[in-house]
Amino acid sequence: MTWNYLKTALSKTSQALSEKLSRILTGQRLDVNTVTNLEDLLISADLGPQCATAILATLKKERFDDALSLEAVQSALIETIVPILDPYVRSLEELARLSQDQPTTVLLMGVNGNGKTTTAAKLARFLQKHQRSVRFAACDTFRAAAIEQLCHWGNQLNVPVQTAVHGSDAAALAYDAFQATKPGEILLIDTAGRLHTRDDLMAALEKICRVLKKISPEAPHETLLILDATTGQEALAQAAAFQNRINISGLIITKLDGTAKGGVVVPLVQKYRVPVLAIGTGETPEDLSAFNARDFAENLISAHTC
Repeated sequence: MTWNYLKTALSKTSQALSEKLSRILTGQRLDVNTVTNLEDLLISADLGPQCATAILATLKKERFDDALSLEAVQSALIETIVPILDPYVRSLEELARLSQDQPTTVLLMGVNGNGKTTTAAKLARFLQKHQRSVRFAACDTFRAAAIEQLCHWGNQLNVPVQTAVHGSDAAALAYDAFQATKPGEILLIDTAGRLHTRDDLMAALEKICRVLKKISPEAPHETLLILDATTGQEALAQAAAFQNRINISGLIITKLDGTAKGGVVVPLVQKYRVPVLAIGTGETPEDLSAFNARDFAENLISAHTC
C-alpha cells in the first residue's frame, strides 16, 4: 500500500482526532485540565487507557513554557505508538514462505461480517503473486451464500474450492480438503462466522484444528483472526474470546477505510501481543497490504511527516 493510499484509508480517524485535538489545545498549557481532556479524548478515540497514559507521560517529560501545539502532541502520539506496534509486526511475506515440501494450512476465523471470505480472496491473490499455489476450503457450511461467495472468488482467481453440501460437518470438510492439498500448496480455510459468546460455535472451530492435526501435528500452520475496525472496542472482546480458545498467529484488520475507529489497532496489539500481518481496505483482491508500524502511526495521527 502506498503512503497516499494508507492516508486515505485512515482519513476518517485522523481527521476526527486532529479536529478534536485542535479544540482541546487552542491556547492551552499542559495543566491538569488539559491532561484530563487529552486523556478522555485519546480513550474515546479507541487508543485505549494504556496508550493514553503512555502518551501523557511522554508529554509530561517535555518542557512546555508556551501553549501546546498540535504538532507537538501529534509527534508525541506517533513516537509513543510506533514502539508499541513495532515488536508485533509480522511480514506478510511469511505466508508466502510456508513450506514448499508439504501441504500447509491457513485458518481464517472471526465474527460474522468481519470480512473473512473477502480476505481469503485477497490472501490468495497475494500468494499467487509470490508464485504459490492456493486452494480454498469453504468451511462456512452453515450459509449457502458463503459457499457461493467463495466459489465466485475461486472462479475469479482460478483457485480450486473444496465444498460440501449445506449443513455438512465443517471439520470433516477441512480434513478432506487438507488431504487433497498437494505438497507446496497452501490451503486457505474459510470458517463460519461465529459469535465469540457462543461456546458451541467456538468448540466447532476447535474441532477443525483437532482434525487437521491428525494429518499434520503442526496444522493449522497459521491461524489468522480477521477483525473489523469499524467495531471499535468490540474488537478487543472478540480478540480475547478467540485467543482463549485458539492460538492466534496473526491479525488482519479490515474496513479501515470505513471508520473513524482505526485507533483500536493500538490497544489490540498492546493488550494481546498478537502481531498484525496486514490491513484491508476495499473489496477487490488487490486491497490487502502489509502492516508497517510507522506508516500506520503517522497516517493515523495525520502528522504529515512524509
